Amino acid sequence: MATEIKAPTFPESVADGTIATWHKKPGEAFSRDELIVDIETDKVVIEVVAPEDGVLSSIIKDEGETVLSDEVIGQFDAGAVTSAASPAAPTATTDESSSDAGGTAVLSPAVRKLVNEYGINAELIEGTGKNGRILKEDVQAYIENRNQKATPVAAPTPAATDKQGERIERREPMTRLRAKIADRLVEAQQTMAMLTTFNEVNMKPIMELRSKYKDDFEKRHDVRLGFMSFFVRAAVEALKQFPAVNASIDGNDIIYHSYQDVGVAVSSPRGLVVPVLRNVDDMSLAQIEGGIREYGVKARDGKLSIDEMTGGTFTVSNGGVFGSLVSTPIVNPPQTAILGMHKIQDRPMAVNGEVVILPMMYLALSYDHRLIDGKEAVGFLVKIKELLEEPERLLLGL
Repeated sequence: MATEIKAPTFPESVADGTIATWHKKPGEAFSRDELIVDIETDKVVIEVVAPEDGVLSSIIKDEGETVLSDEVIGQFDAGAVTSAASPAAPTATTDESSSDAGGTAVLSPAVRKLVNEYGINAELIEGTGKNGRILKEDVQAYIENRNQKATPVAAPTPAATDKQGERIERREPMTRLRAKIADRLVEAQQTMAMLTTFNEVNMKPIMELRSKYKDDFEKRHDVRLGFMSFFVRAAVEALKQFPAVNASIDGNDIIYHSYQDVGVAVSSPRGLVVPVLRNVDDMSLAQIEGGIREYGVKARDGKLSIDEMTGGTFTVSNGGVFGSLVSTPIVNPPQTAILGMHKIQDRPMAVNGEVVILPMMYLALSYDHRLIDGKEAVGFLVKIKELLEEPERLLLGL
């Protein structure tokens, strides 16, 4: 009797999902906890794994189709692995995996395909699946981290694509995440009275402090000391003084938050995502840096959960890592403000009547003018500037 494969239960903030990739075809066997299908939502990609050993008997929802929470997407015959293949098949699979990968790891067909295409020794990959099983995402992460990415066997040769004078166009559907980002950006600009105010901060004090203590900091906390933790910490202090910047609008109501949950914009292969650091006022600089690093790794590997992407009362975005000198970030609804960091660049500045070359950074605060007045926005940005130019204020709570 066929057993149903259902989509997971989506949170209230996720209405539906789209079948992204079926990793098994009808008639193919799989083991318990092996990845069967990826479902893409507006926020994350959810992996559906096999509840037990079996053989996929039918696919009800094909790739690209929309699925609802707990909807049946396929069926499988439980415990039919042995009958689906000859008795020698498991040994052959193991031998093939070992031979192709150059090691002894037992790999799923999807993983083995990637390993073979890129000529990877599977023993060099650290598996994150159950009992150390190597997942497709582990292979993809390994490939991305290699200094030189190998070309898949099936990839077309330059001669086949770069013909003299040929004008090539490629069309592909927009991912749900990219489409959702586009909708939210348009929504923000259409529904908010959005303005941006600018200031600049002398980064020399923070840079000197970081240079002096970064080695001791890393040895003590096992995490690098970056600039983001100072900005997040300064933003929290400023939010406490200007609660409207930490508020949100719900219809005709204003919701003031007694806590500071700061979203940190992170670039991922699927687009810009904003995981949230919770209760940042209770976090040290080391905890902030550790949280940001963990989110960065998860974003790269596509393993951010919906809970980690939900909520947030304020957002910090660092376009400076990509070389941006100045920009106007767009507020992430229902939040009312976002802080934009930019590239640190040496500029001549007048200090006590003399021209001094200082490492300066432009700061941008985009805000919803329906709730936040210009005086509050400017005061908020000035407060951040003061805290960063005199970092001892962060330690003294001034």
